[in-house]
Amino acid sequence: MSLSSVSIKRPVLATVLSVTIVIFGIVGYRYLGVRDFPSVDPPIINVSTSYSGANSDVIESQITEPLEKAINGVQGIRNISSQSSVGSSNITVEFELDADLETAANDVRDKVSQAARQLPQDINAPPVVTKADANADNIVMLIVSSNTRNIMQINDYSENELQEALQTIPGVSSINILGQRQYAMRLWIDPNKLTALGLAATDLRNALAQENVELPAGKLEGNNTEVTIRAIGKLRTEEDFNNMIIRSDSNRVIRLRDIGYAILGSTNEQTALKEDGIPKVGIGLVPQPGANYVEIADEFYRRLEQIKKDVPPDIQLKVTNDTTRFITQSIEEVEETLIISFILVVIIIYLFFRDWLIAFRPLIDIPVSLVGTFFIMWMFGFSINILTLLGIVLATGLVVDDGIVVTENIFKKIEEGMPVRKAAFEGSAEILFAVISTSVTLAAVFLPIVFMQGFTGRLFREFAVVVACAVLISAFVSLSLTPMLSVKMIRKDQKKSNFYLKTEPFFEKMTSGYTETLINFMKRKWVAIAILVVSVGIAVGLTTSKAIPSELAPLDDRSMLRYNATASEGATYEYMTRYMDKVAQLIEDSIPEANVNLEIISPGRGGAGSANSGFGRIGLVQPGERERSQQEIADWLNGKLAKMPDARAIVSQEQTISGGGSGARNALPVQYVIQNQDFEKIQKVLPDFFADVQKSPIFQGTDVNLKFTKPELRVTTDRDRARDLGVSVADIAQTLQLYYSGGRLDYFLMN
Repeated sequence: MSLSSVSIKRPVLATVLSVTIVIFGIVGYRYLGVRDFPSVDPPIINVSTSYSGANSDVIESQITEPLEKAINGVQGIRNISSQSSVGSSNITVEFELDADLETAANDVRDKVSQAARQLPQDINAPPVVTKADANADNIVMLIVSSNTRNIMQINDYSENELQEALQTIPGVSSINILGQRQYAMRLWIDPNKLTALGLAATDLRNALAQENVELPAGKLEGNNTEVTIRAIGKLRTEEDFNNMIIRSDSNRVIRLRDIGYAILGSTNEQTALKEDGIPKVGIGLVPQPGANYVEIADEFYRRLEQIKKDVPPDIQLKVTNDTTRFITQSIEEVEETLIISFILVVIIIYLFFRDWLIAFRPLIDIPVSLVGTFFIMWMFGFSINILTLLGIVLATGLVVDDGIVVTENIFKKIEEGMPVRKAAFEGSAEILFAVISTSVTLAAVFLPIVFMQGFTGRLFREFAVVVACAVLISAFVSLSLTPMLSVKMIRKDQKKSNFYLKTEPFFEKMTSGYTETLINFMKRKWVAIAILVVSVGIAVGLTTSKAIPSELAPLDDRSMLRYNATASEGATYEYMTRYMDKVAQLIEDSIPEANVNLEIISPGRGGAGSANSGFGRIGLVQPGERERSQQEIADWLNGKLAKMPDARAIVSQEQTISGGGSGARNALPVQYVIQNQDFEKIQKVLPDFFADVQKSPIFQGTDVNLKFTKPELRVTTDRDRARDLGVSVADIAQTLQLYYSGGRLDYFLMN
């Protein structure tokens, strides 16, 4: 007894089985995440370390190299890259696609902890391990501004109120503060006054360590009362610091105000974020590798609505960048395509069967097959994305094939005069194995993609599973629900409609014409072989000759551009500010399509960035509201920036799909790696190689991330003379460090 005959005899069983599939599919759908493409980001761990004042050579030899050697022992690493710049070290560890993110992060933390004792003892803080690419872009940017507060007050509110509320969003790796201006008590010293009083910079450091102290003082106990003791020793205000005693003797007391002054400023005064030329603070959400961007954005907006209820009236909040809006729009467009394909299937079936009762039968069959697929997607941990929805759109046409074949065979027997129930039994039994074989064949075409390795396999795995599972479920539905519905919905004595009678001659002619053509074609079988050979030849020729350009995915018009600017090595923060202001003014004057104009000078994550660097974001109105495309605007701006010789700037568009982590989407699309153990050899080869790249007409913008032209002032100590003067090399190095590194000496309490 076949599945079809059981379903016809027991229609309730067939109905219950289909309803069960739909219920499981709805449950699975509710737990599916939404994103643009399948998660293909490899697990990426970043290790960042700050060491104020240290040049890139010191960072490389004393911090980056010891950490790299320790991390290199972790299992599953695909690639390690590092960047050593003035004052900071960033190490990016990329793991294999199948590696677990949490396990990778824990392994890297263990290795970093073991290597921490080899690092300099006076670094700003221990290395920070985060589950994100160092170059990862913000998926949502919130701009904070005020007409009454200064930039440090805005930053203080952003960190203590907004950041605290947003950093616990699931899937967020970290909160990136752009234009960060944390409060700091800056001590400005006059070296002449210091020397005149017989003091050294180290005396100031020692005095601060002795005067700015608050230690646990214990408690007092009486017969009935216990009192804790707090020894107030922390300095709080500018006046407290200016009155701090540096040295005292029988002649006089030397205070800080005698050799300089303290002023409340910011930790890093060489960074800024500006919108339309006005300094502001940006809060960016950096996602974890593989996180669901849409869920992060939804939770962000939910919390933002709660935050706005308590925001002071002089604080303005504005979302300037949300990459998930394009994802949502793309998903909606695919959903519209799915609805259109659904309608077209119904219309096509009606045009051939010319019976609305049969035409609407796919409204029952198709949803069962497609909705049931959502449960399979949930079981495999897939998400609703463009490729899985594409698979469902494709499956809409495939899953209806089995039902049409079964229905048509039953309908044909009814037209021949057979009773409806008998026609359902015999019609479904005749093509039982045909339906099974075609469904298994279709599934066999797509399922091997599951076993593909690497980036491509991970990208198309969800698509293949969705199509294959939808086809297999449709085979089950076609052999169970479809025969049962045919018995219930088809009537033998049903009167033919006027549309059927008028169009029947056309179908009879079409059938006879096809039959005649097929008979003639079979008499000339060599024509089929010739057509096959020519078709294969054309396909091979187009593939081998590269007549058709190839790429992973075309660039989408996401209404967002980014430009990166780099001035010559040694350029100051003020120089870079003037250049970035010129670019921002050019955008404001010449790109009317721009509705967001952000510039970030000397960006740094948690520390100082390179003073000669900056980047900007240009938000555009929707494509339907402008005449120029995103590509045309990018080309025009690249041409204008090429004529500004103050710095090198490159306009880039976000890559549609990237396999190098979330930060690679904003990187340049083509990258060459020059590798050697000896930096001197690289230094000889790099200029010639870079010059050849710049001459190529293929590349629109070029840059190199290894610079050897940074101006450097080297201080060489005459050790004999220093010893005669009673000064050690350590004294000289510490004095230079205290004067010029801008490092942190201690903490103070505020508010």
